[in-house]
Amino acid sequence: MTTTPPLEQADFEALSEFRYQLRRFLRFSEDAAQEAGLTPLHYLVLLHIKGFPGQDWATVGQLAERLQIQHHGAVALVSRCEKAGLVTRTPGLEDRRQVRVKLTAVGEKQLRHLAELHRNELRSLSNVFKVARISAFNDSGNGA
Repeated sequence: MTTTPPLEQADFEALSEFRYQLRRFLRFSEDAAQEAGLTPLHYLVLLHIKGFPGQDWATVGQLAERLQIQHHGAVALVSRCEKAGLVTRTPGLEDRRQVRVKLTAVGEKQLRHLAELHRNELRSLSNVFKVARISAFNDSGNGA
């Protein structure tokens, strides 16, 4: 059994700084989505569809997992995105009970615009968003 060293003031400061910078980025993301006429959750649905590894669609279950929400919440969210013209739903090819969610041209355009803003924001934070001590925990496999 491994023992972790006791927490020091620097650990609390690193955790606080990490959460502060993370919240600043999330606030930027929320504001950018709203300025583009989307809710922050709509943006995340679009992002997770486009960013799902190895496919150009995502299932409702995959979206629920990525968003860390219940399946029925993901269904409702996808329905709102579909109503807004951002996504389409089709039955799965192998399993007709599975629903594949794809971006529409409108959804793709909105996502590309917002993703570019987010990429630029991340670049501007590259010298600020540092997690020195937590990274060492992560690299050693101890977790924080």
